[in-house]
Amino acid sequence: MTTGTTVDRFRAAVDRRDLAALEDLFTEDVRLYSPVKFTPFEGRPMVMGLFGVLLRTFEDFRYVGRLDGSGLTGADGAEAPAAVLVFRATVDGKEIHGIDLLHLDAQERIKEFTVMVRPQSAVQTLGRAVLAGLVADGLAPAPVAD
Repeated sequence: MTTGTTVDRFRAAVDRRDLAALEDLFTEDVRLYSPVKFTPFEGRPMVMGLFGVLLRTFEDFRYVGRLDGSGLTGADGAEAPAAVLVFRATVDGKEIHGIDLLHLDAQERIKEFTVMVRPQSAVQTLGRAVLAGLVADGLAPAPVAD
Protein backbone atom coordinates (compact mmCIF):
# COMPACT_ATOMS: atom_id res chain seq x y z
CA MET A 1 0.00 0.00 0.00
CA THR A 2 1.32 3.46 -0.80
CA THR A 3 0.72 6.71 1.04
CA GLY A 4 -1.43 7.83 -1.86
CA THR A 5 -3.51 4.69 -1.63
CA THR A 6 -4.26 5.17 2.08
CA VAL A 7 -5.20 8.81 1.60
CA ASP A 8 -7.18 8.00 -1.55
CA ARG A 9 -9.08 5.26 0.31
CA PHE A 10 -9.76 7.65 3.19
CA ARG A 11 -11.07 10.33 0.85
CA ALA A 12 -13.25 7.85 -1.05
CA ALA A 13 -14.72 6.49 2.21
CA VAL A 14 -15.57 10.01 3.40
CA ASP A 15 -17.08 10.86 0.02
CA ARG A 16 -19.30 7.74 0.31
CA ARG A 17 -19.96 8.37 4.02
CA ASP A 18 -18.74 4.80 4.58
CA LEU A 19 -17.78 4.36 8.25
CA ALA A 20 -16.88 0.68 7.85
CA ALA A 21 -14.30 1.52 5.17
CA LEU A 22 -12.79 4.23 7.41
CA GLU A 23 -12.24 1.97 10.41
CA ASP A 24 -9.50 -0.15 8.82
CA LEU A 25 -7.52 2.96 7.87
CA PHE A 26 -6.91 4.07 11.50
CA THR A 27 -4.41 2.65 13.99
CA GLU A 28 -5.83 1.33 17.27
CA ASP A 29 -4.30 4.28 19.13
CA VAL A 30 -5.17 7.00 16.60
CA ARG A 31 -5.35 10.56 17.96
CA LEU A 32 -7.67 13.15 16.43
CA TYR A 33 -7.02 16.80 17.20
CA SER A 34 -10.20 18.84 16.82
CA PRO A 35 -10.57 22.61 16.40
CA VAL A 36 -13.22 22.62 19.15
CA LYS A 37 -11.52 20.55 21.89
CA PHE A 38 -8.12 21.14 23.50
CA THR A 39 -7.28 17.49 24.20
CA PRO A 40 -7.34 14.97 21.36
CA PHE A 41 -9.94 12.28 20.82
CA GLU A 42 -7.95 9.10 21.47
CA GLY A 43 -8.34 5.54 20.23
CA ARG A 44 -10.13 4.03 17.28
CA PRO A 45 -13.53 3.57 19.03
CA MET A 46 -13.73 7.23 20.04
CA VAL A 47 -12.47 8.51 16.68
CA MET A 48 -14.94 6.28 14.84
CA GLY A 49 -17.75 7.59 17.04
CA LEU A 50 -16.70 11.14 16.24
CA PHE A 51 -16.61 10.37 12.51
CA GLY A 52 -20.15 9.01 12.76
CA VAL A 53 -21.23 12.38 14.17
CA LEU A 54 -19.20 14.39 11.66
CA LEU A 55 -20.59 12.53 8.65
CA ARG A 56 -24.11 13.36 9.87
CA THR A 57 -23.28 16.96 10.81
CA PHE A 58 -21.53 18.26 7.70
CA GLU A 59 -23.78 19.30 4.84
CA ASP A 60 -22.40 19.20 1.28
CA PHE A 61 -18.95 18.16 2.52
CA ARG A 62 -16.41 17.95 -0.29
CA TYR A 63 -12.65 17.76 -0.63
CA VAL A 64 -11.29 20.42 -2.99
CA GLY A 65 -7.51 19.92 -2.81
CA ARG A 66 -4.61 17.82 -1.59
CA LEU A 67 -0.98 18.34 -0.60
CA ASP A 68 1.47 15.52 0.20
CA GLY A 69 4.67 15.57 2.25
CA SER A 70 5.79 14.75 5.77
CA GLY A 71 5.68 16.37 9.18
CA LEU A 72 6.34 15.88 12.87
CA THR A 73 3.51 14.28 14.80
CA GLY A 74 2.12 15.77 17.98
CA ALA A 75 2.11 12.54 19.96
CA ASP A 76 5.73 11.46 19.62
CA GLY A 77 7.40 14.18 17.58
CA ALA A 78 8.51 11.66 14.96
CA GLU A 79 8.54 12.59 11.30
CA ALA A 80 5.84 10.74 9.38
CA PRO A 81 4.40 10.72 5.87
CA ALA A 82 1.52 13.18 5.77
CA ALA A 83 -1.19 14.52 3.53
CA VAL A 84 -3.37 17.61 3.77
CA LEU A 85 -6.88 17.37 2.35
CA VAL A 86 -8.57 20.75 1.82
CA PHE A 87 -12.34 20.76 2.29
CA ARG A 88 -15.46 22.89 2.13
CA ALA A 89 -18.75 22.18 3.88
CA THR A 90 -21.77 23.78 5.51
CA VAL A 91 -22.99 23.30 9.09
CA ASP A 92 -26.24 24.94 10.21
CA GLY A 93 -26.05 27.42 7.34
CA LYS A 94 -22.42 28.43 8.01
CA GLU A 95 -19.87 27.83 5.27
CA ILE A 96 -16.74 26.16 6.56
CA HIS A 97 -13.29 26.06 5.00
CA GLY A 98 -10.88 23.58 6.49
CA ILE A 99 -8.10 21.08 6.20
CA ASP A 100 -7.61 17.53 7.41
CA LEU A 101 -3.96 16.73 8.18
CA LEU A 102 -3.31 12.99 8.16
CA HIS A 103 -0.09 11.46 9.53
CA LEU A 104 0.63 7.83 8.69
CA ASP A 105 2.51 5.13 10.57
CA ALA A 106 5.03 2.64 9.11
CA GLN A 107 2.16 0.40 7.94
CA GLU A 108 0.61 3.46 6.27
CA ARG A 109 -2.40 3.60 8.56
CA ILE A 110 -3.61 6.93 9.92
CA LYS A 111 -2.05 7.45 13.35
CA GLU A 112 -2.77 11.13 13.80
CA PHE A 113 -5.49 13.31 12.35
CA THR A 114 -5.73 17.07 12.81
CA VAL A 115 -8.69 19.16 11.69
CA MET A 116 -8.38 22.92 11.21
CA VAL A 117 -11.40 25.07 10.38
CA ARG A 118 -12.13 28.71 9.62
CA PRO A 119 -13.75 31.19 10.20
CA GLN A 120 -14.16 31.37 13.96
CA SER A 121 -17.96 31.60 13.73
CA ALA A 122 -17.95 28.32 11.78
CA VAL A 123 -15.75 26.70 14.45
CA GLN A 124 -18.28 27.70 17.12
CA THR A 125 -21.22 26.42 15.05
CA LEU A 126 -19.39 23.16 14.32
CA GLY A 127 -18.49 22.76 18.00
CA ARG A 128 -22.12 23.08 19.10
CA ALA A 129 -23.35 20.66 16.41
CA VAL A 130 -20.66 18.05 17.14
CA LEU A 131 -21.23 18.24 20.91
CA ALA A 132 -24.96 17.69 20.37
CA GLY A 133 -24.17 14.66 18.21
CA LEU A 134 -21.67 13.23 20.70
CA VAL A 135 -24.18 13.66 23.55
CA ALA A 136 -26.96 12.08 21.45
CA ASP A 137 -24.70 9.08 20.70
CA GLY A 138 -23.65 8.70 24.37
CA LEU A 139 -20.03 9.63 23.64
CA ALA A 140 -19.98 12.80 25.77
CA PRO A 141 -21.88 13.98 28.82
CA ALA A 142 -24.55 16.62 28.38
CA PRO A 143 -23.28 20.12 29.21
CA VAL A 144 -24.24 21.40 32.64
CA ALA A 145 -26.38 24.55 32.63
CA ASP A 146 -25.12 27.51 34.64
